[in-house]
Amino acid sequence: MTAVTFTQPVPEPEFLRVKEAMAVLRLGRTKLYELIRSGRLTTVTEGRARLIPSDSIREYKALLKKEAERN
Repeated sequence: MTAVTFTQPVPEPEFLRVKEAMAVLRLGRTKLYELIRSGRLTTVTEGRARLIPSDSIREYKALLKKEAERN
C-alpha cells in the first residue's frame, strides 16, 4: 500500500528580503536598490533588515504593465 501525502499550498510571504525580491523580479542588487531609491519600489526596515512588502512588488509589476501599454 502506498501512502498518500497531501500538501497545502505555501502562503505568499508578506515581506521579502532583498535577495528574495531580486529572485522574484529577476533583477540584480544594483537595479533593485535603484528602484528603491527612486521610490518605484517601497520598502520597510525592521532593525537593520530591509524588507520589501509583497504588495509593493505587485504594485511595481502593475506599474510596469501600465507603462508597457502606453508605449
